[in-house]
Amino acid sequence: MLLHPVSNSRVGNKRASPWGALFVCLLVSVAGPAPAYSAQALVAPGCVADRLDETAVLATVVDGDTLRLKDGRSVRLIGINTPEIGCDGKPSEPLAVQAREDLRSLLGPAAVLGLRYGRERQDRYGRLLAHVYLADGRSVEEQLLRAGLAAHIVVPPNSGNAACYQAAEHLARTADKGVWREHYRPLPVAEVPAGARGFRVITGRVLSVGQSKKSWWLNFTPRPRKGETATGVAVRISRDDLVQFDTDRLSALPGRTIIVRGWLSPYKKQLVLRLRHPANLEVPG
Repeated sequence: MLLHPVSNSRVGNKRASPWGALFVCLLVSVAGPAPAYSAQALVAPGCVADRLDETAVLATVVDGDTLRLKDGRSVRLIGINTPEIGCDGKPSEPLAVQAREDLRSLLGPAAVLGLRYGRERQDRYGRLLAHVYLADGRSVEEQLLRAGLAAHIVVPPNSGNAACYQAAEHLARTADKGVWREHYRPLPVAEVPAGARGFRVITGRVLSVGQSKKSWWLNFTPRPRKGETATGVAVRISRDDLVQFDTDRLSALPGRTIIVRGWLSPYKKQLVLRLRHPANLEVPG
């Protein structure tokens, strides 16, 4: 499952994590001559770039989806999420170290990176948000997805390459590669641990679809009444994101089994997964 390097002339980089704690994780610096980037690489097959906004030199691979550039800026790869490297005494998630090491091997030392920015250019931590390309034109995100070391995720408004990234992930999922053997295999909502946090792929049968002032809700269990203790997992679609969705299709989900992905966090004694984009929702069958 190693991401094989092509040569010293390749380019690469990765996508940013939602947690600022990544900045204090161990950084491993690399050094070497910077290769030239060829504009002809854009004709390579796969998740190609329609343009490059910038080229930059790699300094460090932070983890499977975050890079540090030679000029000190950090880059979060758009469109993917990889397992988290442990920080502050917490263990690394399964395959997190392998994702980092395979990405390092893919890029090589002091790689020249081709950056294609999304509509939202920076995250709230000041990291650049970019699709990253090798010198031969290959998409770094696509390579990680094909190897089963990342999951596709759309965080609006940066939805570019979604269809291509989904196709790359599908190849790994159908082959049970990497994270799809266990870590990102859809987990039934009844088996989600009460202490679960962070990125998850979960599955369950929708009992009801409800609305509140700020959100739409996909409920897997009955909504607790006032004064009752809330339990279980629910999916929330903020009205800010609702424009991305077909509300008629959402309303038709009760009784259907769905697979959703995103970041879990506690909310009113429940675990809530915020669903940001239709690409993060599957309705099998």
